[in-house]
Amino acid sequence: MTFSLDQFRLDGKVAVVTGAGGRGNSIGRAYALGLAEAGAAVVVADLNGEGAEAVAQEIVAAGGRAIGVRVDVADEASTLAMGAAASAAFGGIDILVNNAALMVDISYDNCETVSLEAWNRAFAVNLNGALLCARAVIPSMRARGGGRIVNQTSGGAFPAIGLYGISKLALVGLTTTLAKQLGKDGITCNAIAPGNVKSDAGKLLVPDDSPFIQFLDMTCALRSRGEPDELVGTALLLCSDAGRWITGQTIHVDGGWVMRP
Repeated sequence: MTFSLDQFRLDGKVAVVTGAGGRGNSIGRAYALGLAEAGAAVVVADLNGEGAEAVAQEIVAAGGRAIGVRVDVADEASTLAMGAAASAAFGGIDILVNNAALMVDISYDNCETVSLEAWNRAFAVNLNGALLCARAVIPSMRARGGGRIVNQTSGGAFPAIGLYGISKLALVGLTTTLAKQLGKDGITCNAIAPGNVKSDAGKLLVPDDSPFIQFLDMTCALRSRGEPDELVGTALLLCSDAGRWITGQTIHVDGGWVMRP
């Protein structure tokens, strides 16, 4: 097959993006808008149903196809309903971007002191949520001859320091496992590991005057902070035919913060 830029197009594809209902400068919204711009019909899914609908309407107003769906990714019935809504609206599912996660609203206590309740809640959303969403869409992907799953991990998992990093490193394990188990069905599974992103949530967790930003400035090969839109190109590669021979990989998009051979 001769390479063509058309391989990055997603015309005729249906994408589910979780955690995409942020109305401000959010990564999930950037993914949803980017996939829609590439031609996909987008299911904007979020615990904030009103926010999901607002982003969906933004896509529709720009000439795209989208619906907003409220989903609690930690609840199996809710994820199954999300999958059913996507199929009812657009006939099936080709792409899942597991972006929903706890980051700001998570315990940053030491492992010695963090409550088991906080620990379980983090894993219920950041790991179990990705598994449940994948299970909700895999049957449709199989029926359509294949699909793409993209999990959002984090540069903060390399190495994992604290509960957030541990939950995101566990997501890398889920990524490689799904890649191995689903490959013969034509379903790829990869992960994106963002660095410090100037999303609304990112700036709330790490303000501009944080000592961590000063550390990144000295560590990163390029800029220490990126915009949500700067993750979209990698997502398009992994979700499109252009990335059909890529699976089980974690791609760092972080200005050269984490460099892995």
